Amino acid sequence: MATKLISGNFSADQLNQIVARIERLEEEKKALADDIREVYAEAKAHGFDTKILRQVIKLRKLDRAELAEQESLLEVYMEALGMTVDHSAADAEAAE
Repeated sequence: MATKLISGNFSADQLNQIVARIERLEEEKKALADDIREVYAEAKAHGFDTKILRQVIKLRKLDRAELAEQESLLEVYMEALGMTVDHSAADAEAAE
């Protein structure tokens, strides 16, 4: 196929190469998503809560300052909504 100038500074060959690369990467992304799904299924089979694992993964991506800020805001919001957890009662139960 002859390289033909379509518009501006790119050619049909360049466009085809870019599209082909994106398609390959999309296939790789799908394969990785399938692999991740399998790992979550394995974790579930071992008794882990996958919703909590997803939260842990999300939180581990944050830096310490962002994590502390989110935890602080969550605590404020939960307290404002009357959803506070009495840790002393939970600690007393655990001690028994």
